[in-house]
Amino acid sequence: MLNTDADPRIYFAAERTFLAWLRTGITVMALGFVVARFGLFLRILRAQGGPVPPGTGLSPYLGAVLVVLGVIATGAGTRRYQKFCQRLGRSEMPSPHAEITPLLLGWSLMVLGIVMVVVLLV
Repeated sequence: MLNTDADPRIYFAAERTFLAWLRTGITVMALGFVVARFGLFLRILRAQGGPVPPGTGLSPYLGAVLVVLGVIATGAGTRRYQKFCQRLGRSEMPSPHAEITPLLLGWSLMVLGIVMVVVLLV
């Protein structure tokens, strides 16, 4: 048990840190999606006969790797937050089930990221 003397700022600081992890994960996943779809844009240019730089076949894979890194960041932040909330006593939480919604959001974003990787590679 942590020695926090039921200070709610401890929980809220952990929640802010968790949200920073989520923002980072979402940003990296979005960047990966853009990188992967940029290759599709280049293929459309090639099909229309426009000038296309050589070596554009790697972008779907690079984008998928970035999405996987975003999933890892989201998962790591979610797991750290979950472990921290387990260490806090119920009297130190702002409500008895305060951690359920953020954890549900974190795990849902992870699943969404995994689905995004599958969509990008298929």
